[in-house]
This record gives sequence, structure tokens and C-alpha cells, in this order.
Amino acid sequence: MIQEKIFHFPLYAQADPQSSRSIRQIAEAMAPREKEFPFLGIRLHPRSPVPGEASLKRFTDIAADTSAGMVYADYYEQRGEELCPHPLIDCQRGSLRDDFDFGDFLLFNTRAFREAAAEMREDYRFAGLYDLRLRLCRRHPVVHINECLYTLGAEAEKEEGEAFRYVDPKNREAQREMERACSEHLRRIGAWLPERRKRVDLWAYPFGTEASVIIPVRNRAATIAQAIASATGQATRFEFNVLVVDNHSTDGTTDIVRSLAAKDRRILHLRPEARDLGIGGCWNLAVGHPACGRFAVQLDSDDVYSHERCLERIVDCFHARSCALVIGSYRLCNFALESIPPGVIDHREWTPENGHNNALRINGLGAPRAFFTPLLRSLGLPNTSYGEDYATVLRICREYAVERLYEVLYLCRRWEDNSDARIEATQTNAHNFYKDRLRTWEIEARIRMNKPSSDASPQ
Repeated sequence: MIQEKIFHFPLYAQADPQSSRSIRQIAEAMAPREKEFPFLGIRLHPRSPVPGEASLKRFTDIAADTSAGMVYADYYEQRGEELCPHPLIDCQRGSLRDDFDFGDFLLFNTRAFREAAAEMREDYRFAGLYDLRLRLCRRHPVVHINECLYTLGAEAEKEEGEAFRYVDPKNREAQREMERACSEHLRRIGAWLPERRKRVDLWAYPFGTEASVIIPVRNRAATIAQAIASATGQATRFEFNVLVVDNHSTDGTTDIVRSLAAKDRRILHLRPEARDLGIGGCWNLAVGHPACGRFAVQLDSDDVYSHERCLERIVDCFHARSCALVIGSYRLCNFALESIPPGVIDHREWTPENGHNNALRINGLGAPRAFFTPLLRSLGLPNTSYGEDYATVLRICREYAVERLYEVLYLCRRWEDNSDARIEATQTNAHNFYKDRLRTWEIEARIRMNKPSSDASPQ
């Protein structure tokens, strides 16, 4: 019987289920039973998975065929009488998020599990399973079966703000552990970089305008006027303008922008000829425009700055630090600009010494983002409407120092028309897969950077 080859362990029942201690205890318990149970099945949550017909055999067959260290699979959620597929995504080299969704049932090769556990040196309370997974994937494939092989009861509705757990102060101890585990993994594969200190020459290029606020927009008639007013209302000691890239709006946004531009010469209404531009493509158009200033500063068409001195604070930071990139802090709010959980997102987990490495683990890096225009022109942004900013910040911090402002400069709306509003699982998967792919590419680039002077090798 295939069930006899699998030792089933409810990890969630441990006192500290994610700890290094729990992982070691499992490994020790399996030592005398490895031949009897070549596979170890671990349940991560109390929802009991109901295996489909012959699904355990499917798990073990694929584990054996691929020499996998770990196997996970899609599953069904039981919602009343309906079975709803819950698809997952492939785990790739850049899948470094500690909250990567593997489902509720993991099948390990018992020997691979024990070997990885034996290498664990840190005594983590929260990052033990994460550390194990990173160690295991350096030696063995982690295989995703894109078939629904078990059924779970419907998952509870996620709380508002759960996506921002990694910046919640109450989770800081756990996040420090995850950062240490991830940084050690990057060292082992040769992708870890020491502190980035490279600066830019702010005066190497002539500019007639000091700063430009960049606002890509498509069909935001309800918010675009407020966003533009927030930009033009900035009080500064220097000249600035506002570049609004109207990406073929059809809801009246174009008329609003045209009317405002006619009244204020600082507002440039840019209308691209191309019809295939994402947000990144709109940014490239604005940054490449002759009127773009020395610094290009983000403002999404849904959002507003928190006060009239935000632009000046950002530009002053550039001049004080000669940096390539400045990232501020923001407050999450609803359409009426009232705070919603978790409130302020300031990314205080960032450190000058290791922020550029930890950026490969977390899913976002903050706002508003402001760039030294000549560098951004040379790099460009991916022509996408999701992750384009993340990709660009990863590329910049690979080489340059990044400065952060921890005061709230930006009010970030969450509402039903917002691009970050609740989306279907398939779209969430596409977004997560793309960011994992960005991390994969970035890791490979950093490994290449290190090769001339690094003797790091996977262990």
C-alpha cells in the first residue's frame, strides 16, 4: 500500500510549528524509520486534506521520477457542494518569499529532509521551515504537481492588510529571522552582495527643470484631478513640472487632464501613439521626454501626496546623499483618504547594509519612489502594469545606494477600481509568478557579478 511508504506528520500541532527545533525533532524521529517510510508527508494547517483517488501514489511516483526533495500540488476547496480548484505556481530560483503558497500538504523525500535538517545551525523560532526549504532546494528539485490531488475546506477570508505582514512591527522578530535565513541562502548560492555605496554625479547632465512628477493614467476620472492638484500644490524652492501620460482613456479622464493642462503650464498632457503600453511603458515615455526633470518622482493616478513639502523633502535627500533612488513611506487609506489597516507602511526592515539583499525576499519596496532621471533613462522599466517598479528598484539596488525617508509622504488608496483591489486567484498567481521570475533573473545577475571574486558554491 502506498500509504505505508508515507509517514504523515501534523506540523501545525507542534508548539512552535515553524521552528528549527520542530524540524530537528521530526528529522530525529525519522532516522530509524527512513527505510520503512521513504517519504514524509507534512500537514501545515489543521484543515484535514482529503486525498483524491490514487493521489498519494501520484505524489510518490512524481517524487521518485524527478528525484524531488519536496513535492506539492494544487488542490480543491470545498465550498458547500462545489469543489473549486485552488491552483498554485511553480517554485523557481527566485521564489524566496517566506509566504510562498505551497498549499497545506507537503511530501518530502525523508532522506533529503533529514540531510537538510542536519545542516541547520541557527535556532529559529519562526524561520525553521523556511530555512529547511531553502537548504533542501539547493540540493534537490522542489516539484509542483499542477493537478488537484486533495480537497480542503474553504479557507477563511483573509484579514485586511495581511499582505503587509512583513512590515507590521509586531512581526519584526519573525521577519529578522526570515531575513537571516534568506541572506545565508544567498551567500550559499553566490548571490549575496555587500553594502551598496555607489553614488551618482547629480551635475553630470544639464536639466532645465529640477523635478518631474510622473502620473501614468488610464480611466481614472474619479481621482485624476485630485492627484494632479496634489502634485501642482507642492511648495518648492525649485522649478518642477507634472507629466501626465494619458494612456488612451475612454471615461472622460482625457478631458479632465486637457482642461487642467490648459490652465497650468507646469502640467504636460502626454498622449502616446502606441497602444501597447503598460505602466512601465508610460514611465519610459515620460522619463524620455525632453521636459523631464533631473529627478522623476512617482505619483499614481489614484493617490495623493500627504503634504505640500513632499517633493522638496525628496529632492533635498537626493542632494544630501547623491543617491540614485529615494523611497518614502506611505499610509494605506480608503477612497475618502481615511486610514485602513495596517496604516503606515514605512519598510523599517530596510537596512543600508542588507536591504538590497532582503529586497529579494519581500514583495514590495515602498512609495513614493523617486529616481535620478539619467540612470532611469539608461535602464528603462519593463513594459508591464505590475511589478515594473519592483524590477527597476531591484536592478538599481544591485549597484547603487538607496536612501529611505521614513516619514509619511504619500497616501495610497485602496478601492474597488484600484489595481491592488481583491483579485482572482489566477491573477494573484500570475502576479506572484512574475515577481518570482524577476527575482530569478536578478539572482542570476548577482551571481554573475560575484563570479570573478566569489568562491561561493551551492552547498
